[in-house]
Amino acid sequence: MPTTSSAAKRLRQSAKKRLHNRITKKIVKTSSRKALETVAEKDFPKAETEFRAAVAKIDKAGARRVLHPNTAARRKSKLARAYKAALAKAQPATS
Repeated sequence: MPTTSSAAKRLRQSAKKRLHNRITKKIVKTSSRKALETVAEKDFPKAETEFRAAVAKIDKAGARRVLHPNTAARRKSKLARAYKAALAKAQPATS
């Protein structure tokens, strides 16, 4: 238990921030998983909206430092690679 009042306040603040960060990370993971599942189902119009929503949530988490900016960039890149690869596989090359 904290001894000083400032330590008690820091404890309350860190508990509140921890809860917020956990919720935000869960939202990011869920939206990323949804986007990847939609890509796997080859439903590309829906996959694009899911992809954009996931990228927006990852950007927001990175901007608010819930995720490190490099981690946010890596996760967005992973989603984009999966989306573009599935899109390229579904549409044969025109040559």
